[in-house]
Parts: sequence; structure tokens; C-alpha cells
Amino acid sequence: MTGTRTSLPDRGELGPASVIAALGAKGSMSRAQLARALRVSPATITQVTKSLLSLGVITELDVVSSGGGRPAQLLGLVDGAGVGAIGAKVTADHVTMVQVGLDGGVRDILNEPFDPSTPDALDVLARLLAASIDRYDGLLLGIGVGVPGTVDDQASGVVQAPTLGWREVPVGTFLRRELDLPVLVDNDVNTLAVAERLYGTAGSHDSALIVTIGRGIGCGVVVDGNLHRGAAGGAGEIGHFPVAADGPVCGCGNTGCLEAFIGDEALVRTAREAGAIGPRSGKAALRRAADEGDAAARSVFADAGALLGRTLAGVVHTVAPEIVVVLGEGTDCWPHWEESFERAFRRHLLPGRRSLPFAVESWSDERWAAGAAALVLHTPFDAAGASGDQGRLIRARLHTGSAAAMR
Repeated sequence: MTGTRTSLPDRGELGPASVIAALGAKGSMSRAQLARALRVSPATITQVTKSLLSLGVITELDVVSSGGGRPAQLLGLVDGAGVGAIGAKVTADHVTMVQVGLDGGVRDILNEPFDPSTPDALDVLARLLAASIDRYDGLLLGIGVGVPGTVDDQASGVVQAPTLGWREVPVGTFLRRELDLPVLVDNDVNTLAVAERLYGTAGSHDSALIVTIGRGIGCGVVVDGNLHRGAAGGAGEIGHFPVAADGPVCGCGNTGCLEAFIGDEALVRTAREAGAIGPRSGKAALRRAADEGDAAARSVFADAGALLGRTLAGVVHTVAPEIVVVLGEGTDCWPHWEESFERAFRRHLLPGRRSLPFAVESWSDERWAAGAAALVLHTPFDAAGASGDQGRLIRARLHTGSAAAMR
């Protein structure tokens, strides 16, 4: 692990659940590695692992060299618990649902049509999730829901999502009542940031920017190991940075927003105006044209990469992350963004930050839903308490439920 860490408090139920989740997410670890990873004392780890060993939740594995000191005993989870969560990504026309294990593995992907504008939209969403719950075989810790909008906090889950037509919609409260399970709700980009922190490239960094490109432009901000949500969950809306004094009207109603220049719809509009694609062609045609070497199509992506690079340089100067991770459905065209992005990004950074690493990760649509499940799977590490009472319920289910399942 890198960066400066502060100590995590030894908060009751956080200890056992954290050990189980860490072994699930990262694989077998020694007691010393667990203490470092969870930022708790070795004595706490010794006490907690002794209890979990006696319950049959974890088991001792191989003894390995510890780099010159006493050999270390590895610990691992006992197989067969099927512990995990369900994640759902809500869009304007469908819901994607997945089951995700403690190790981040995705299974049972399901896409269902969904119209958020109907009066019974929440009832429909609850029925879709109930069907997914019925298909779950194992210990289900809870439900995570990602939405394209702002959420007051993960635990209460009141949603403002213009693209869904939702204003002050109590998604979390409604689903908890209907499903009788813990439910956490957050902005979909924030869910990806949580998943990256738990399983991805950003997992070894305390501060990171998780940037998404595609239909929208978003950013999850990780500071001191925790997701920074800001007031009413509104942090990270870089798609609405005013990058020009005027310009196309953005979906938010303003003009000059970054998203209005480099979101998927904007790229298609620009490409049509430039004659790179036909008046009825879309993103797929634009990508094909760029792949085939069309200069106008490639210029559309190059201009987008340069604008993104300049904008992110400003965000880096504000947040000072250790790494920038780029993902989202728009990364399928990243080879056409890359050169102009990196040139603009490096040039606009302060000299001391020009070596800042960035990574681009492969993408599949179910990653949105897997990110939502990560809201649940991350709660054992939630030292900031962002998941509230729902997080405490999830940790209790993880500790007591997995012990019962493994007996």
C-alpha cells in the first residue's frame, strides 16, 4: 500500500467483517498483512482471527517466508459460503442486475426493460430485484443500486436523477421496505469508484480519480482511502465543468459544459457536422470511420481527448490524487483519444506532477451493476460510516451469517 494512512478505529463489528471481506477481496493473507491492510493493531487481528477460526469461517493455509523474519501463516476463507451481494444499475430504459461474490467475481447477469417515468416504477424495480434475490444461492449481504444522478447519502437513498425523471425519489427506503434487506444507493460513477478502491487498479492508492467517459462524463473522488461524496452526494460532476463561455446546451440545461462537448451525443453531433459520418449515423459508425483512418473522425476523438486532458489537469491540481483511472463505455475508442489526451494532460500539469500515472481499464456494461454491488461489499471497510445503519446491518450479516453457513 502507498500513501499516508491514518489509523482505523477498532469499531466493534467492523473487525470480524473486515477480515472476512479482506480475505474474500484480496485472497489469502497473513495476520501481519491483514493488520497492515485494515490499519488495525496486530493484537486486534490476533483476537478477531482466533474467533473466526473457532467458528470455522476462516482456516489456516500454508506457511510462507516473511522476508527474513519468522515464517508467516496464511489465512483464507473456508469454501462454500456463497457470500456476496446483488448490484443493480438503473438506466432510462433498462436495469442490469448482477450477483457479485466477496472476491469481486460476477455471475448471473440479467438485463430487464425498465421505464423510470411510470407511476409504478419503484414497484417494478422492487419486483425485478426480488426475482434476482430468488435466484441467489448463498448468503446475500444486501442490495446495491447505482443511478445516473445525485443521492443524498448511500443509506437513505433519496435520488435526484433528471435523466430518469426522478426528483426526491426515496429509492433506498422503498426498496428496504419491499425487499426486507439492507439496501445502499449511490451515483453510478461513485459505485465504480468504490469497486475500483476494493478490487481495481486504485486499490493500492489512498487518493485517486476514477473518471468515466461515454454517454456522460463523471468522476469518483477517493481521498484518504474514502470516497468523497460532497454535500448531498454532488462531488465529482466534472461533466458539468464550464469549459467554454458558450456552446451546446448540456442535458443539465447549462451551456459550455464538458459533457456537452465530449459526451457520446456530442461526439456524434460534431462528427455529423464535420461530414465524418452520415446524418443518421451514430457512435458505432464514428468508431468504424476512425478505425479505418478517416481524418475527420479521428479529429473528433483527438479534440475530445485534448479537452478531457486539460480539464483533468485542473482537477488533479485541486485534489492531488496518486493515480487517475479512466473507464466507461467510451473507452472502446480510447486509442483515438489517447495521444491527444496524454499530451494535453501532461502539458497542463505542474512540472512536479507530470509523472502522475493514469490507467485505462477494459469495460463491459455489467461493470456498472458490479460497482453497485461493491457498495455492499465495501461496508466492512467503511471507517467513515458512509453506509450508516445499513452498513452495520450488512457487517452483522457478514459476520454471523457466514459463520452459520460455514458450520
